[in-house]
Amino acid sequence: MQSIDHIAFSYDRAALRPRILHIGFGAFARAHQLVYLNEALAKGGDWGVVACRLNSGQAELDALDAADHLYHVIEADDHCITARQIGAVCATLHPKRDGTDRLLAQIAQSDLAIISLTITEKGYTLRDGHLDLQHPGVAADLAAPEAPSTAIGVIVAGLAQRRAAGLGGLAIMSCDNLPHNGEMARRAVMEFARQRDRGLANWIDSKVTFPSTMIDRIVPALDSDALDLIERATGKRDENSIVAEPFRQWVIEDSFAAGRPAWEEAGAQIVPDVGPYEDMKLRMLNGAHSFLACLGTLSGHRTIADCMNDAGLKRAARRLMIGEQAPTLRPVAGIDLSGYADDLIARFGNSRLHHQTRQIATDSSAKLPQRLIAPAAQHLAADEDCPLTFLGIAAWLRYVRVTVEAGDLLPDPLERELRQIVQDRADGPEFVAAMLALSQVFPAELANDPRFTRPVVAAYALLSLGNINTAITQTCE
Repeated sequence: MQSIDHIAFSYDRAALRPRILHIGFGAFARAHQLVYLNEALAKGGDWGVVACRLNSGQAELDALDAADHLYHVIEADDHCITARQIGAVCATLHPKRDGTDRLLAQIAQSDLAIISLTITEKGYTLRDGHLDLQHPGVAADLAAPEAPSTAIGVIVAGLAQRRAAGLGGLAIMSCDNLPHNGEMARRAVMEFARQRDRGLANWIDSKVTFPSTMIDRIVPALDSDALDLIERATGKRDENSIVAEPFRQWVIEDSFAAGRPAWEEAGAQIVPDVGPYEDMKLRMLNGAHSFLACLGTLSGHRTIADCMNDAGLKRAARRLMIGEQAPTLRPVAGIDLSGYADDLIARFGNSRLHHQTRQIATDSSAKLPQRLIAPAAQHLAADEDCPLTFLGIAAWLRYVRVTVEAGDLLPDPLERELRQIVQDRADGPEFVAAMLALSQVFPAELANDPRFTRPVVAAYALLSLGNINTAITQTCE
């Protein structure tokens, strides 16, 4: 049995001030951003976090309150286990429990310097790169701006109160796994503010910064095995705590209007441009994750670690990373992409995590454009082949078909459209063509390019035969 190292926080919690409001305080925030802050606070500072959820999650925040805001992150792989106690949370907020007025007042507190976000792509309420004015939540928030319900509406209403109080600006820091996440946050906030009040928009433009970040840590959803490990490590079955892999990385654009914690003291990289790092991670790690999630599910593999025990899938994932994803990247200082790929394969094989393939396949229509479709377009622009990328895209199409026909859940922003296509189109090229016509996923120039459509149709036909390893072998020939 592996020994367990215990690391308690080592700072005075009474000295913490509510300087960061984190909206979307779920498993990833607990296991990533809060770990960095926890370690930075050991070197000094008063950067306390107010943990906020806007819709679901009230029970989780109540449980965190009952535990005096203390929890553990269990960092585990097949070689070591570390139980790290986190003490950086100083309060929680939920509008359905505490009232929206209290949430907005928190944004207008003089101590607050950062609003950080893990709200997923849907939380930014963008469509085609701009604020979706037809979104029911956006329309309602613009009609009643003092009683917002969306994350963007809440932020803008809080900033309006901050401006009215004569306070300075702050930073709005997206920590979502999305390309150019700072710019995404800025566009959503600025376009909402312009709809509401031009003067407010001008104030935000001059006072508020939107740093981009690249985040990396595998944090699977809690299951019974994870809860057993937490109980073994902490002595209690604690659903406030979370299990994560030992590896973590955080790259942060240094653009903070009102200061920031010394995250670099905890190993974060503070850089002028996050772009090359986020491209590397989104394509090599997340692209391979989506590739494995769909192909692994079709193969009957429940977890990513199970996929790594499948020699064909493991070999294909690394070949995708090195042969097709890495060539689309800008150079990243200090990074050997071959070594990075080897490290990813090792991380994927961590049997402690139980990172479910179906969990990773969630919301794939929003994930694949950055992870697989953009690299495919780049290869075609250079007149290069990318057969494994085509296979990964076809695997998602097949995953959708099989999932819907089995009557299983299909958590996806386009669930209604996807189910309708499966219902209306016969399996085969007709179905593939209808899927590739989804403008929310596939750019028209690709959907109308036979250099793209033909190999995807061919890959789908291979996968339809049912032997995934045969499809992989033929693709790699």
